[in-house]
Amino acid sequence: MTEFKIDSRQISNISVLDLSGYLDAHTAPVLEEAFANLINQSKYRIVVNFSSLDYISSAGLGVFMAFIDQVRTNSGDIKLTSMSKKIFNIFDLLGFPLLYEIYSSETDAINKYEEK
Repeated sequence: MTEFKIDSRQISNISVLDLSGYLDAHTAPVLEEAFANLINQSKYRIVVNFSSLDYISSAGLGVFMAFIDQVRTNSGDIKLTSMSKKIFNIFDLLGFPLLYEIYSSETDAINKYEEK
């Protein structure tokens, strides 16, 4: 199994989380910590890049649900980008496209923030 890793970077006032590997019940706390750190720093404009994520479980999906209300309450959002077809199908099956903006490229997600 591939290790789970998060790289965090800033583009202007937008925080980008690059996910790679397997996001499951054992690795979900790493993502929880990354979101909590951003929120503690009052960083509410978040883009999550899935281009290197190989797998996501229901526990991984739950992390996104755990933080979205707090982010949006602070006039921010979590935008999702660069999902493989396999990962997108999991999100789609559970209705996430109704709750989250999902973009094919990171640039599109970042530009959406710039429109506001």
